[in-house]
Amino acid sequence: MKKLCMWGVAACVVLAFASCKSSESAYKKAYEKAKQQELAEPQVVETVEVEMITPVVTAPVETQTALDEANSVRQEKVTVVSGSDDSLNNYSVICGSFGLKANAEGLKDFLIGEGYSPIIVFNPDTAMYRVAVSTFADRAAAIQARNAFKARFPNREDFQKAWILNRL
Repeated sequence: MKKLCMWGVAACVVLAFASCKSSESAYKKAYEKAKQQELAEPQVVETVEVEMITPVVTAPVETQTALDEANSVRQEKVTVVSGSDDSLNNYSVICGSFGLKANAEGLKDFLIGEGYSPIIVFNPDTAMYRVAVSTFADRAAAIQARNAFKARFPNREDFQKAWILNRL
């Protein structure tokens, strides 16, 4: 009786292992089949020509200087963190604003290498460190310096966002 039971168990084990399929899943096989079909088919790209119509809008003409003055001058109360306090005038060209002083120091080091004398100022209301490239007594000189700074670095998107700080 024991031998018969052993033979039965052995037969079940053999049948169980013999009926097992490969270890690959059906999903993997289907994915690979679809991938091969995709590679075998030539890629056809349809092009559709669309005629673009641009609307004509009439608007009052404003000079770029007027737009620059209106859009990029901010008033903030700041204190000098790195640099001499007496070198900060009423208007400064700001090229970077950071929450961490270390990031502001890194930009300052870069600008020193480019020949500038930057100053780092801190705005306690916003807890931001501002990197001032240059500082001026009048607004027109600051705007001119900002435009020259942007022209010197046309490929730096962050420098293209430079703005004027009016110190309170």
